[in-house]
Amino acid sequence: MNVDRRGLVAGAGWLALLNLAGCAAPAKDGRQGGLPRPSPMSDLQAGEAAFLALGLVGTPYRYGGNTPESGFDCSGLIGYVYRRSAGIATPRTVAQISRWGQSVSASDVRAGDLVIFGGDGSPSHAAIHAGESRFVHAPSTGGTVRLNEIHERYWKQRLLDYRRA
Repeated sequence: MNVDRRGLVAGAGWLALLNLAGCAAPAKDGRQGGLPRPSPMSDLQAGEAAFLALGLVGTPYRYGGNTPESGFDCSGLIGYVYRRSAGIATPRTVAQISRWGQSVSASDVRAGDLVIFGGDGSPSHAAIHAGESRFVHAPSTGGTVRLNEIHERYWKQRLLDYRRA
């Protein structure tokens, strides 16, 4: 069966905005030192990451969560998606993710890249670009993984960077 991934992205509905409180949980495995080193993610793997992320829309939010069964926080969602789609280990906190990989311009962003949000230049939330100016993220306690538009006023004002593994 052939699945038109662009059609799935384009056809996904808009969901309500929620706050970003408690987005990134600290690592629970005692990791110290440097960040995981990114591996080059192919265009195919990046597309798979975006597709997998879209399939997780509706999964409950849970601070510190990193599986569909336990729920996700924003960095846990990114870690799960990158590990499953490309075998890439990602940092566990938004602060670490915001320094990981390579920054890319808005004109070069692709589905599967990371989107970093925050206020006053300080990162507080991360998401996976889903193509067509949309992103998948786990925004807040009591919410679910959702799809939003980068150009929505709330998010546009908080957009800090795009990152590529």
